[in-house]
Amino acid sequence: MKDPRIQTLAHNLINYSVRLQKGEKVLIENFGLQRELVIALVNEAYKAGGYPFVSLKDHQVDRALLIGAQEKQFEMKADFEANVMSKMDAYIGLRSGDNINEHADVPDDKMKIEGSTVGKKVHREIRVPKTKWVVLRYPNSSMAQLAKMSTEAFEDFYFDVCNLDYGKMSDAMDALVELMDKTDKVRITGKGTDLSFSIKGIKAIKCAGEMNIPDGEVYTAPVRESVNGTLTYNTPSPYQGFTFENVSLTFKDGKIVEATANDSERLNKILDTDEGARYIGEFAIGVNPYIQHPMQDILFDEKIDGSFHFTPGQCYDDAYNGNKSNIHWDMVNIQRPEYGGGEIYFDDVLIRKDGRFVIPELEALNPENLK
Repeated sequence: MKDPRIQTLAHNLINYSVRLQKGEKVLIENFGLQRELVIALVNEAYKAGGYPFVSLKDHQVDRALLIGAQEKQFEMKADFEANVMSKMDAYIGLRSGDNINEHADVPDDKMKIEGSTVGKKVHREIRVPKTKWVVLRYPNSSMAQLAKMSTEAFEDFYFDVCNLDYGKMSDAMDALVELMDKTDKVRITGKGTDLSFSIKGIKAIKCAGEMNIPDGEVYTAPVRESVNGTLTYNTPSPYQGFTFENVSLTFKDGKIVEATANDSERLNKILDTDEGARYIGEFAIGVNPYIQHPMQDILFDEKIDGSFHFTPGQCYDDAYNGNKSNIHWDMVNIQRPEYGGGEIYFDDVLIRKDGRFVIPELEALNPENLK
């Protein structure tokens, strides 16, 4: 029997996340073959009067391509994929795989080739600014293992997270967006953390099921040179095939001047990718009530209830602070008591303590009010 929750998810992705209209073209790109959801998405796209196109990819094949990658080759690949993307009105990126470390042994210079060609030309220049897009994971035993759950329990968790009422969440986020838009100074404190920066004049953007599934964050960016202090992240952070832990960054006038982790040398090589990699491109507050603990999957971890993420690298065009980079690395800190607690202040007013909003206009974003 087909799982009816898959059909619900496909319906929501087509009709809410990308709001596909009659005559519009949608590219469904699947890394890791998940036939049932892909087929459901194709059927829902046809029901909406749209034209679905499907691209099937595989992480192991992708690794083989990257190992021998040449810049000219990937420039041609970028041209090919950009030609397709430029004809699309919408994009659904479905990601799944049995091994989050599939790219662990791909050399840094090869990863940079992909980021500066396909990543830049296809995704940063076309897909993100010019299409209605949403990216999501699909549950499998590997994800269940990372979440320390049985496969069946993880599937139940997954569909709770992905099929919640994102319209209700969107309405609740309006007050936080309004507050962030009029805030100048932000201060964040906690274990190993005392950080200050300005977000003055940079728009806040709510994310409630229209770009990521699962979703649940409001993001902006710091004024580029305003960041000072130290931030210690307390969740594992997979990036370029390696899982970083105990990452601590020290900032002076916006720039990361010291960076340590379980592999500090590897961390600093990534931060030396280009000038913008040592500046921050995003500050976001996570509010998804069903996501409580990290599972080494950033699409889930950056939405954790009571968390925030502070992202070295490229900023978003709609929360623009001028920072440009070939990386965008979302690293997460959870401020709930079991993770050490912490505080967020806007213009010297405490707005969240130990992961809970403490001012009346934001209480709708606390977990019991979003489920």
